[in-house]
Amino acid sequence: MIEDQLTPVITEVREAHCFDEKALDGYLSKNMSGYEGALKVWQFEGGQSNPTFLLESGESRYVLRKKPPGELLPKAHAVEREFKVMDALRESEVPVPDVRVLCQDENIIGTPFYVMEHVEGRVSREASLPEMSPSERGSIYDSMNDILAKLHRTDFASVGLGKFGKAGEYIPRQVALWIKQYRAAQTEVIPAMEALVEFLPKRIPSEDLTAIAHGDYRLENTVLHPSEPRIVAILDWELCTLGHPLADLAYNTMPYRLPEGEENSFGGLDLELLGIPTEEDYVRSYASRAGRGEIVDWPFYQVFAQFRLAAICQGVYKRGLQGNASSDHALERGAKAKMLAETGWQIAQEKMDA
Repeated sequence: MIEDQLTPVITEVREAHCFDEKALDGYLSKNMSGYEGALKVWQFEGGQSNPTFLLESGESRYVLRKKPPGELLPKAHAVEREFKVMDALRESEVPVPDVRVLCQDENIIGTPFYVMEHVEGRVSREASLPEMSPSERGSIYDSMNDILAKLHRTDFASVGLGKFGKAGEYIPRQVALWIKQYRAAQTEVIPAMEALVEFLPKRIPSEDLTAIAHGDYRLENTVLHPSEPRIVAILDWELCTLGHPLADLAYNTMPYRLPEGEENSFGGLDLELLGIPTEEDYVRSYASRAGRGEIVDWPFYQVFAQFRLAAICQGVYKRGLQGNASSDHALERGAKAKMLAETGWQIAQEKMDA
């Protein structure tokens, strides 16, 4: 298969993620309309949580997402939730792939899984979009901003997600959850992480909003139109829930806060020359589209975003040590927990008088 910088990397199925392809073929033949058989399976590189596979059947292409093998952290790798939210959003303003079938029977391929249509397009793993022109970068970031605001404006009850999560008190619950998840995956003492574990529960803002929160909203989890500078699909809904929209926005803007030299950091880049909006302009555009005024307590949400991703990376790292991570780069990527914690603690000290 031909690969370039914007073509998702596809490999042979890695040994740790092999499953019974004949059993899958039989299941799809009985349960998915239009399936033609003659199944071929490939694995996508990237994505540190749920292994993702390209299925080829005749002239049709699908994508399968499954839970990883081995012992898993509580409530993690929720492919069932991914399926539910994309199914709910299929008629909304938020572009999502068309989901086809959900299988919760572990006896078919060893774990629950779902299958969705393959969306033709491009995927950029670099936030700076080096392959694009300044005008194209600006258009893509504007598209990403617009879709996030549309997601947060979507009436979650009217699309069938009224019981998708608890309404209200998202931040307190998330702080407690990620402290717990971090402890479950901890392999060493990270001083900055310990400081954040102590600091965050004491500084939670009073504003309590509820919206559909993607949970991992970043450029890499979007599909760009094959030739136009706009987004045609949002992927990777595993962490989606009813949550605080500003937590989603803070996570989305993390490239502005990552240290210079780190992967997907805007540090040291001339954003104006690149055509990428400043953080202030990006947040202002979102606020206008979301129909809200000034965003208060913004530094808290930035700190929380760093802490939460540090906890996620620690889980990736531990799975890498155990040998059941969904990417060969799990140890490398998971080791970023310390950097993220230190970045978050620095923001807390500089912006919040920690």
